[in-house]
Amino acid sequence: MFSTLSDELSAHSELPTDDALSRWAARDRSAGRVFTRGAAVAVAAPGLSLRDRLVVTGPAADAIPLVRDVLAEVGRGYRPFGDRGLVDALVVAVPGLRPTAGFGWMDRTGSAAVPPDGTAGWLPPAAAPQVGALLDRAFPDSYAYPGRPGAGDRWAGILPPGGSGTPLAVAALAWCAPSVGLLAGVATDPAARGRGLGRRICAFVLAEALAAYGTAALVVADDNTPALRLYRSLGLAYRPLRAAAFEA
Repeated sequence: MFSTLSDELSAHSELPTDDALSRWAARDRSAGRVFTRGAAVAVAAPGLSLRDRLVVTGPAADAIPLVRDVLAEVGRGYRPFGDRGLVDALVVAVPGLRPTAGFGWMDRTGSAAVPPDGTAGWLPPAAAPQVGALLDRAFPDSYAYPGRPGAGDRWAGILPPGGSGTPLAVAALAWCAPSVGLLAGVATDPAARGRGLGRRICAFVLAEALAAYGTAALVVADDNTPALRLYRSLGLAYRPLRAAAFEA
């Protein structure tokens, strides 16, 4: 069947892979579960970026039977999530599993490629209503939002001249793991676009994530060409992913 590295991850358990995506998925050491079969690893991560996800890595020959058995253990509400070719193989092999559109995981380890210029900084928790108002206008589909589980209060912003009022650009560190800081909720006020504010806020949060966690990462839509160009210019490498879910 499958082997369990640990029924419940403890503070001292070790993940049997250095893969950044798997390390991010194993962030909740009290609730996550890690399964292995051959060279495949599956991390069942409840509430990861608002959904129960099953992050899978490794060769399809090992991953397919592993995922079948793990889903029987944790339930079909968990969504397989991983490298695009692997998830495509799972969709073919597991009846009822349907793919989502492709998207990208981007990450960087080490030091920041572009140093922040001092225009961005962390916002106080009291700024949450202003952050929410900006997201409502500029990025209403953002998974990260003040007050949502896992999104926390670590929001950075660039304020208007004078240093007060609603931020012109924001970004968060959300659903972070001990060794992976996840950038999310990147948004610029539509009236302030074209000034390079997105690059400035991302450079700040990226540098903060690298300093705090060692690896910084984010998820980006494949059709968001400006964002892909920006993140690549900041030194993040692209990795094509896909998720899948069972039919309702």
